[in-house]
Amino acid sequence: MIGATHVKAGPPGLAVALAAGGALTSDWLPSFEAVPRELFVPDRIWPGVADGTRQNPVVDRSRNPEAWRRAVYSDVPLTTQWDDGDHQGDGLGTTPMSSNSMPSMVFSMLQDLDVRPGDRVLEIGTGTGWNAGLLAHRLGDANVVTVEFDPGIARGARENLERAGLAPTVVEGDGRHGRPEGAPYDRIIATCSVVEIPPAWLAQTAPGGIIVAPFGTEYGGEQIVRLTVNADGTGASGRFSRGSAFMRLRRQRTDRRPSADYLRGQEWPADGARTTTTLAPPDTGGRFEQFVIGAAVPGVFWRAERYEDGAYTLWLHSRDTLSWASVDYERDRTAYEVHQSGPRNLWDEVEAAWRRWDDHGRPGPERFGLTVTPDAHTVWLDSPENPLGR
Repeated sequence: MIGATHVKAGPPGLAVALAAGGALTSDWLPSFEAVPRELFVPDRIWPGVADGTRQNPVVDRSRNPEAWRRAVYSDVPLTTQWDDGDHQGDGLGTTPMSSNSMPSMVFSMLQDLDVRPGDRVLEIGTGTGWNAGLLAHRLGDANVVTVEFDPGIARGARENLERAGLAPTVVEGDGRHGRPEGAPYDRIIATCSVVEIPPAWLAQTAPGGIIVAPFGTEYGGEQIVRLTVNADGTGASGRFSRGSAFMRLRRQRTDRRPSADYLRGQEWPADGARTTTTLAPPDTGGRFEQFVIGAAVPGVFWRAERYEDGAYTLWLHSRDTLSWASVDYERDRTAYEVHQSGPRNLWDEVEAAWRRWDDHGRPGPERFGLTVTPDAHTVWLDSPENPLGR
């Protein structure tokens, strides 16, 4: 239900809820009060749910101002653009492309950023401008630069910031490249997800500086990571803190070929070798489970072909198009048919990754971390000496 997470439809009620949950701390409260969310929310929004993966029907301020205000002061994300701006009408689009993020996530990430007076911050993914506005109020306009890929969204953010009496530098550009003109920065924060930390972000962060970003895997799942950049700017390391569901950095989106292309014109199961498994495909489908699998099984993504009565085929595909696997799931079964083809046995890899996680007691995100070097991104459990995939 929209508004289920608010105490009262207004800034004080949202502040109480965020403080009670530990997201809004006393050092950020003045900025929360001075930079109201409503100044950064357009008249037409699609309120989401707390896990960030679904949207409710459109809320139009002109038609229902009370519902609009309830949504704005609820702890939910608000989708503001679909399908790179091509979507029209009141219905849901295909893919959300821009939003005003969930307030608890906004302030939790700002806590992770741990800014100090005088720090210079680069933000990647301006969106509506609220996050940049909060930073500008805390640190001063001159210390905040924010980069937005979409010119229309950047223009709207400037207008929102001006309405709030703030003027951080808003740059239109490819967030992968950061903003070298202002480097080095003490902090970099991304409000879009990445599958690789761009080298430019490392190079533009001062030694010992912090990068906070939603980091996802190609297989699925996403976690907030807080990285400390090493002395020469070529690498960084740090831990994950919590799950997230941000839009992907525009230039890191991937095109995924359909399952039929992997069969090379043959009827399924083509040349797939048949085996069975006792691991039920739904057990691998949670967002954190996908993250753990994806961290250990690179270059692989999945699709589901669904049938009646909850049955489905889980398809696994390698990015290089050389390998595929299918696993048939039906309810009330204890063994499931598997077919695999290509140089990689993709289901075997996925199952091995899941079982390693299970054998360790199914640890949560706080036990995982990420090390970035010029050659690799390595997710590890408990310490860098224990990389996933080993």
